[in-house]
Amino acid sequence: MANLRYLKKEIDYRLEEVVFDCDMAMCFQPSKEQEIFAVMQEAVAFRNTLFSKAMNPAEPHNKSLVRKHYAALRNEMIAGFEQFFERLSKINGEKK
Repeated sequence: MANLRYLKKEIDYRLEEVVFDCDMAMCFQPSKEQEIFAVMQEAVAFRNTLFSKAMNPAEPHNKSLVRKHYAALRNEMIAGFEQFFERLSKINGEKK
């Protein structure tokens, strides 16, 4: 990651995508609003956790550990938001 600012922007961008997809899903499937809203709330909480981890690396004076920390954080971000999209797709695929 080249810059902490870019990491934070990417986290926010991925959250915006999840929230937008949740909003669209609520428009098309109002009967599943509670389930979709729960996914949205969890995504926001996940974003806040990622921001907290990004702002507080374990060992800020050791460059090698900081790089590893941000690499792991990036992998966690990608996997976490991917799970939210999968859950939303699963909710949208259910028949009621």
